[in-house]
Amino acid sequence: MISKNEGLGRRVLTFPAVYPCEGISPATLLESLVDLSHKICGFRSKKLVTQKRNIREFIRQIEILSIFFEEVHDRRQNPPESVFLCFSELHLVFQKLLFLLEDCICEGAKLFMLMKCEKVSNFFRILIRGVAISLDVLDLKYLDLSAEVKEMIELVKSQAWRAKFEVESEENSVLNSVWSILDQFESQIVPRESDLRRVLDFLEITSWRECNREAHFLSSQLGLGNSNSEETEAPLLCSLMGFMSYARGVLFDTICCDNVSGESDNQSMIEFHFNQLNPEDFRCPISLEIMSDPVTVATGQTYDRSSIEKWFRAGNLICPTTGQKLNHTELVPNLVMQRLVRRYASENGIQKTKPENKKRDVLRTVNAGSKVAQEALKMVSGFLACKLAVGSNEEKNKAAFEIRLLAKASIFNRSCLAQSGTIPHLLTLLSSVDSNIQENAIGALYNLSKYSKSKAIIVENKGLKLILDVLKNGLKIECRQLAAATLFYLSSVEEYRLLIGKMSEVFSALTELIKDGANRSKKNALAAIFGLLVSPENHWRVISAGAIPLLVEILKGSKREEIVTNSLAVLATLAEKPVGTLAILRRGVIDTVVEIFGSSTSNVAKECCVSLLLALCINGGVHVIGMLVKKTSLMGPMYSLLSEDTGQASKKASALIRVLHEYHERNSSDLSAPSLPQERFVHVR
Repeated sequence: MISKNEGLGRRVLTFPAVYPCEGISPATLLESLVDLSHKICGFRSKKLVTQKRNIREFIRQIEILSIFFEEVHDRRQNPPESVFLCFSELHLVFQKLLFLLEDCICEGAKLFMLMKCEKVSNFFRILIRGVAISLDVLDLKYLDLSAEVKEMIELVKSQAWRAKFEVESEENSVLNSVWSILDQFESQIVPRESDLRRVLDFLEITSWRECNREAHFLSSQLGLGNSNSEETEAPLLCSLMGFMSYARGVLFDTICCDNVSGESDNQSMIEFHFNQLNPEDFRCPISLEIMSDPVTVATGQTYDRSSIEKWFRAGNLICPTTGQKLNHTELVPNLVMQRLVRRYASENGIQKTKPENKKRDVLRTVNAGSKVAQEALKMVSGFLACKLAVGSNEEKNKAAFEIRLLAKASIFNRSCLAQSGTIPHLLTLLSSVDSNIQENAIGALYNLSKYSKSKAIIVENKGLKLILDVLKNGLKIECRQLAAATLFYLSSVEEYRLLIGKMSEVFSALTELIKDGANRSKKNALAAIFGLLVSPENHWRVISAGAIPLLVEILKGSKREEIVTNSLAVLATLAEKPVGTLAILRRGVIDTVVEIFGSSTSNVAKECCVSLLLALCINGGVHVIGMLVKKTSLMGPMYSLLSEDTGQASKKASALIRVLHEYHERNSSDLSAPSLPQERFVHVR
């Protein structure tokens, strides 16, 4: 009967539907009222920061009512309809009060609740009036109660009508300080540290971790609620995020790394640090939907083809993300992103984002969301750049970590940090003998490398060699993993892809990372290799580095489907060249691929298997085709794929079936089967 607020499943101060009690017995209703009363009274022991006086006053009234409910319940009375109606109304009020109290102590919501202090006080006033109205219609003569309890109920009724529930003066004063600081940010005035600390001290935010939790809460609220409330709330939420991001970066010297993303305490730090290939990067910056046909424009930014073409048709000749004027409107298919998007969407059942949710995504990724947030992020970016330049080692490490965290959050943050000059200093830190500094520096560069202008700055400052050094000799395996992931993003630009490919030892370093044994190492190294293989010049370099035996070993021994799929994708790309086909066939891989194709539940893995087998047939000739024709278990899954999939997988399956059928028809006619000419088959990518 009692609704329960589960974490942040709703926007704070927007209550879920609370329904009146119907069709239940008076005894059940009283039990629920007693239970609700005890839960509400339990908030007396909770740590309160805002609304202290109002909450304590309301709890005092509920404590008296709980005695009343317990006495009625214990005497097992059967109240008349009028009394039952009063209890039902009180039950509604108590449910709403419970939600409001949970919001008041919600973890990370201290600043937001301060900003809404008048609204919260008004909610308390409305609810106490609800109690007063309900008690007004309660006729105590129908209940067998002690004189003392009757007096207490009359007292609650009287006090409920007189209660004011106003915002405390100190709370109002601190609220005004916050608005003053926000005005200073908007006016590009750096706020005084003492003013910031006064606000945080009142809110009892005393550590980096607590400050970060506030920022994470504000971020999470942007993703909740209906579109109407988002329209008005988003600018304030973004402004408060800017406030907290600035305070977190400037006021605290020590960071707490065990829960930096605001996730549950048992979330491993490693998972946060190395959560590569963020799904948000698969969304088109224009439509905010998962891309189906990613293409790259002249600035190096990637968009969904339909969205960018519509942008061009509207007469826009600038890059929507960077604002740069485009030299031309030629669209280059981003094959790496295309395969990654299709794999991710297939394995995670991703559906297109609903249009009403897009405004929040735009605010959080492309723009700051408010003028206050924009200027606050610029200020903290400049502050962090200064710390990187002239700070102590401890200050540099902290600054690198802050940059790493900010750059992970949005495109806007990356642009601010890149423009403030952080990248050259971060590159310098890659040579640090302190493993933590090196890790945070490469982690920050990894997140920044997702931004087109950051890529150029990294390369222009000779960052490729420094990143390669970390890939080869990183002080931690996590540093090497992040270096590989950074190379993946840099390889999205053709010029940089060619430069990376020409660097000696890059592919040997990536293959060594595959040997490491950790799934994260394999995943990042495979992603980097896959990105570099878009340039045909790099195919022989990957083969020369000894990657193929390792990939085949993964196919035969790994139990992680994602890693197996990545290996299949790399092998399928290498098999597109005769030299790659020859090297793969030498490893006796066909039986393993056919087995994976028949047993895998992933459509992406099946597509990679078909791609690999088709390439081997085209470049390996009748020898390979003859081997596949004998694999009777192959045709069933291929026909299933043909009927279930309408995209690239279906086309490739159709092409492979055609190759096998033609071979079978020739053999059945007792004709010699010459090598099939490569040009007869359409190479579908």
